[in-house]
Amino acid sequence: MSFATPVRDMRFALMQQAGFAPLVRSGAFEDLNDELLDAVTSEMGKFVDGVIAPLNEDADRIGSTYENGVVRTAPGFKEAYAQYVEGGWGGLSMPTQYGGQGLPDSLSLLLVDAVNAGCMGFAIGLTLTTGATKAMLSAASDEIKETYLPKMISGEWSGTMNLTEPQAGSDLSAVRAKAEPVGDGRYKINGAKIYITYGEHDMTENIVHLVLARLPDAPEGTRGISMFVVPKLFVNDDGSLGARNDLRCTGIEHKMGLHGSPTCSMSYGDGGECYGWLVGEENRGLQNMFVMMNAARLDVGLQGVGVGERAFQRALAFAQDRRQGRKPGVKTGDMVPIIEHPDVRRMLYTQKAMVEASRAICYAEGVAIDTAHTADDDATARAAKAREELLTPIAKAFSTDRGNDIASLGVQVHGGMGFIEETGAAQHMRDVRIAAIYEGTNGIQAIDLVGRKLGMGGGALVRDLLDEARETVSALKGASDADLNAVGDRLKAELETAAETTDWLVEKNKSGVEDALAGAVPYLKQLGLVAGGHYIGRGALAAAEAAEAGDDPKFHKGKVAIARFYADNLLPEAGALAKAATAGAETVAPIDPAALTG
Repeated sequence: MSFATPVRDMRFALMQQAGFAPLVRSGAFEDLNDELLDAVTSEMGKFVDGVIAPLNEDADRIGSTYENGVVRTAPGFKEAYAQYVEGGWGGLSMPTQYGGQGLPDSLSLLLVDAVNAGCMGFAIGLTLTTGATKAMLSAASDEIKETYLPKMISGEWSGTMNLTEPQAGSDLSAVRAKAEPVGDGRYKINGAKIYITYGEHDMTENIVHLVLARLPDAPEGTRGISMFVVPKLFVNDDGSLGARNDLRCTGIEHKMGLHGSPTCSMSYGDGGECYGWLVGEENRGLQNMFVMMNAARLDVGLQGVGVGERAFQRALAFAQDRRQGRKPGVKTGDMVPIIEHPDVRRMLYTQKAMVEASRAICYAEGVAIDTAHTADDDATARAAKAREELLTPIAKAFSTDRGNDIASLGVQVHGGMGFIEETGAAQHMRDVRIAAIYEGTNGIQAIDLVGRKLGMGGGALVRDLLDEARETVSALKGASDADLNAVGDRLKAELETAAETTDWLVEKNKSGVEDALAGAVPYLKQLGLVAGGHYIGRGALAAAEAAEAGDDPKFHKGKVAIARFYADNLLPEAGALAKAATAGAETVAPIDPAALTG
C-alpha cells in the first residue's frame, strides 16, 4: 500500500486550526511567507513519500541488528539518512548561528508528523537529535555549543538522551551513574543505562550522548542529578574526530514493535576512561533534561498522529477495495466494497476525526512555543508559554492514546486480514503502542496535568483555553450553516462540563490530592476531547467560508463533515468522563490482591 503525506491536511491544521497565520503576519520570521511554506511542505512530502515511507516494511520485518557491539540499522536507513542530511531537514527550525534555517518550531512539526507516518522507527532517531540539540542550546556553555551543535544540526552527528537505568525507570531519583571531576574540566563517567534509543548505530560518524549522573557530593534524589555531554568519539581542538570514548552498547532490546529503532543498553566507563563535560550547572541536570523531555513529549504525540494517519490511509484503501456483503436492504447482486457499510464508515470517520483532533492539538502547542519565543510584549509571551505548558501533557498523552485507538480500528476495518501480518495493519498497532509508555507514561502526563498544571494559577491555564473555546462556540452558533451550529451546541455543552470538572479538581488539589489524582487520566481525556473539538470547530468555520467562496468545495466540505461527526460521535464522551474524573479516591481504594483472583 502506497502512502501519501497529507500535505494539504497538515497545512490546513497548521493555518486554520492551530493558529499559525498570525505568527506569519507578525514578521517574527523574516523569510516566512506562503511561497516558502508551499516549497517546504511540497518538498517534505516528496521526500517522505519517495524515501522514508518505503523503509517501513523492512524496518519491521528485518529491523536493527546487534553483533559484537556493532549495531546495524534496517535496510535503507543509512542511505535515507544521508538524503535527510543532504536536504538540510535537521536544521529546519534551528538557529542560523549554528547552521540552521531559523524557521518556526511549529513548521518543523509537520516534518516530524510526516516522517513518523513514513516510518516511525526511522523518525525517532531524528527527533532524539533535535531534542538533545535543544537541551544543549538551553544550558550548555558556548564552548560545548560551538563544538557539537553545528554537526548535530547538520545531521552529521546524532544525539541521545540517557536517563533510564535498570533500577530507575520513571523515578529518576534512583539514578546511580557517577561522574568524578578530573580537574581539567572533564568528568569520569561510570554507570549503565537502558532503553537508549539510537544509543549505537551506523548512520552517523559520531553520537553525542547526554547522560544524567551524580557528582560525588551530590544530594540525594532528583536534586542531585547533573547532565554531561559524553561523545562516542572525542572531538579534537580543530573539530576533527579523535579516539573512541570508553563507552559501548552491550545489546539491543527485542521488542513488540518499532523494530527499526535500536533500543540499546549502554555501559559507560568499563575501562575507567569514559569522559564527559558538564552541561549547565551542577545538580541541575534534571531541569536541563526537561527541555529535551518536553520537546520529546510533543514529538511523541506526533508519533501517535503520524502512525494514526498511516493506519487510517491503509484502512481507507482496503475498505474501498475489499468486497464483502451487499448494501443494507439489498439481498441479491454483486458484493460491494465494505466502505458501503455504515459501521465501516463509522470506523473510518472515527480514525480521521481522531487524527485531525490530535494533529491540531500538537500543532497548537508548536504555535504556542513559537509565540512565547517571539512575541513583542511580555503578556503575550507569558500567555503563550502557559498554553505550551498546558498542552504538553495533553499533546503527548491524548495523541498517543488516540494513535493506539486509530491503529486498533485499522486492524478492525481489515477484519481477519488485519490480524495477519502480511497486510501491514498490525505493524502500526505494534509500533505505536510504545508511544503511550515512554517519555513519561500517559498516567504520569495526567498527573502532571492535574497536579502541576492545574496548580498554576488555580486552574487559570485550563480556564483560558476554555474561554478561547467559548469564542469558537459563539462563532459556530452564529454561523448560517446547520452543521456548524450543531458542532457549536455540542462543544458548548461539553466545555461547560469540563469547566465544572476543572473546578472540582482544583478544590481537591487543596484538600484531597488523592481524589484529584484518581481522576487524572479521565480528566486528561475529557480535556483533550474538548480541546480537539475547539480546534476542529475553528477549522470547520474556515472551511465553510472557503467552500462558500468556491475554494475546492469538496475538500472544505469534508472538513465540516468530519467536524460534525466528531461533535456527534466522539465529543459526547467528554461529558461521560466527568463522572470518572470526579469519582474520588474511593473508586481506586486498595483491594487485597487475593480478592482479585478467583
